Amino acid sequence: MAEAVLPDQSRRITRGASLRAQIDPFIVMDVMAQANRREAAGGDVIHMEVGQPSTPAPRLVREAAKRTIDSHRLGYTEALGLPELRERIARHYAERYGVDVPSACIAVTTGSSAGFILAFLAMFDEGDRIGLMQPGYPCYRQIARALGIEPALIDAHAGVPEMVRAIGAGDVRGALLASPANPTGSMLRDEDLAAIAMACDQNGACMISDEIYHGLTYDRAATTALAFSRNAIVINSFSKYYSMTGWRIGWLVAPEPLMRVIERLQQNLFISPPTLSQLAALAAFDATDELETYKAVYAANREILLDELPRAGLDRLAPADGAFYIYADVSRFTGDSVQLCSKMLQDIGVAVTPGVDFDAANGASFIRFSYAGATGEIVEAARRLRVWLKP
Repeated sequence: MAEAVLPDQSRRITRGASLRAQIDPFIVMDVMAQANRREAAGGDVIHMEVGQPSTPAPRLVREAAKRTIDSHRLGYTEALGLPELRERIARHYAERYGVDVPSACIAVTTGSSAGFILAFLAMFDEGDRIGLMQPGYPCYRQIARALGIEPALIDAHAGVPEMVRAIGAGDVRGALLASPANPTGSMLRDEDLAAIAMACDQNGACMISDEIYHGLTYDRAATTALAFSRNAIVINSFSKYYSMTGWRIGWLVAPEPLMRVIERLQQNLFISPPTLSQLAALAAFDATDELETYKAVYAANREILLDELPRAGLDRLAPADGAFYIYADVSRFTGDSVQLCSKMLQDIGVAVTPGVDFDAANGASFIRFSYAGATGEIVEAARRLRVWLKP
């Protein structure tokens, strides 16, 4: 019997990966690894590739974590998260947006990434199509593909009218939007959010709003999709505004009838979010003063780049309304943004992300700068770019 089974097991072990695993790499992480190797070899690097604050988690968060390690068992929590954290997130919606969100409609997640997995599994079947703006965060389409969901990529130039048309025509079962967006930092107008919310509600489609960059806007505040539809699913995180990327903690808001579905998925896929991070995140909402000083650094960095990049010949920039990104057209220099980014790191030690990560169709002509680092590094990166590009 053993002899009959072993050959089959051997074939299974040595075959290639599953079809659902055949997704593209998250290129920004490859760039970061390349930059880290340069640093390990003694080279200097100015990190402008990863969308990650250079600032630490707020002092109140760190202090809460230290207290928790000494006093808490750190066992599992309820699958949807600590009740007190869910209640505090609900209060956040009342305070920031004037929107009433019951804590029963909130799930704490292992970063926004888990939120997308839960939302996609809860709302879409294999073969369904989801509308995504392009350029956009690459993990949207890769997570969708891994789950058997087809990304319907809509060029940002066609924008909201095309998304509304696709929803109305039944071309997509739902739409995922981000405002402010990654990689551009651009924001949708309230009327655009309202139009998509209405189209989804009228056609039985799902609206998912990625609000991870809320709090990081410079000329006007961002509006939550929940202001336009209580059927929307909202995903957010403590990673960006709250400067807690490595803590892997976020949240999801969904209509109450969906919450038991999401709870069952969370129970089986993740059991519960990280307990230490949940208890520490409670303190993040009381750290606004410190967080606003972080944001002031990003605002200063943004102004430096908006002034300096055109002097380096990068004068075609997407509207940088929020987040901490600038998306630059480099077509006057190259038709291969991957090669340009690799050479930039090699020659002058500035790490940035090629646009192909965000837009397979047109990204070869774009690169993304993250300005979440220290201001001195941003100034130095701009100086190096001016010399290197020689416009």
